[in-house]
Amino acid sequence: MIQMRSLLRTLMPVLGALGVAVLLILLVGESPFEALWAIVDGGTGNISRLGDSLTAWATLSLAAAGLAITFTAGLWNIGVEGQVIAGAIAASYVAREISAPTPVMIVLTLLAGFVGGAVWALLAGLLKVKGRVNEIFGGLGLTFVAISLSTYLIIGPWQREGVASTSGTDPFPKEAWLPTLGDLRVSAVSIVVAVLALIVVYVLLRGTRFGLRLRAVGQNLQSSALFGVANTRYLLMAFMLGGGLAGVAGAIRVTGFYHKLVSGPGGGHGYLGILIILLAAYKAKWIAPIAFFFAVVAVGASQLPLRLQIDASLGGIVRSVLVLFVLLAGGWRARRAATRGRESVEEVTA
Repeated sequence: MIQMRSLLRTLMPVLGALGVAVLLILLVGESPFEALWAIVDGGTGNISRLGDSLTAWATLSLAAAGLAITFTAGLWNIGVEGQVIAGAIAASYVAREISAPTPVMIVLTLLAGFVGGAVWALLAGLLKVKGRVNEIFGGLGLTFVAISLSTYLIIGPWQREGVASTSGTDPFPKEAWLPTLGDLRVSAVSIVVAVLALIVVYVLLRGTRFGLRLRAVGQNLQSSALFGVANTRYLLMAFMLGGGLAGVAGAIRVTGFYHKLVSGPGGGHGYLGILIILLAAYKAKWIAPIAFFFAVVAVGASQLPLRLQIDASLGGIVRSVLVLFVLLAGGWRARRAATRGRESVEEVTA
């Protein structure tokens, strides 16, 4: 009975979001079943579409895995999109400036992405611990800087010869492209990297002293300091590790999807990573299935205007409403728990 109640509480936000989607589809005079099936079929209907969904899943999982680290430390790393972009820029520099065989280029671009994202996140961390700037504002500000930097590079130092366009740089050398599976656009490298990242983050946060201390820092800075935890060091390490994984996501996007640097190469995957980790209740073990759901919706929603003349933004509405309902449900449970706690105290003291 208890497990059934827990399952129902988990499914209620999902059912609520689907209910809103159905209502919106009915309002435009289309069949909800056909619209929802178009999204599912568009994201998983054949091996090619499934490959596209897995490509999106890999970068979403990496961004969310990084956020699991920073959220555990009590840090609202809203600037993760900028860290994805910084990793993409760093990987693009390596892809453009270094010539080497494909295996070497894969390692170098991924490492460059990690370093780029880690450095960008470290800037937000230093603003917080040294400048007392809230990480939300510092992260968002750095995201705008990263977007502007990618645009500047495209129309400035890395512009295509004889072309004034913000559509992107020249394509990278083929050696810097992530190898794909046959004719599909998905790379086995991106899938393996994402799976390894999820495993490492899960073990790190659940079964190590570092994870235990990180949770202590996230729950109460003052108490953790009294127990000898170096709060500043752990906060900065959380930023760097989380930003590094986001940077790897950016590296995969430019070497495995675009094959060049484009303006704002994050594609909103950093922001989607925030929604995923919120739905996962900050737990790494739930990231993979939730990220796959988001990937299927993102890829499959492109079929809505083709099949039913419904704008593809419906997919974004479903995702946003789902997160809203999850937050409302979480707030309701927290308030209910607080009310029960007060009632218990009153009964004891009565």
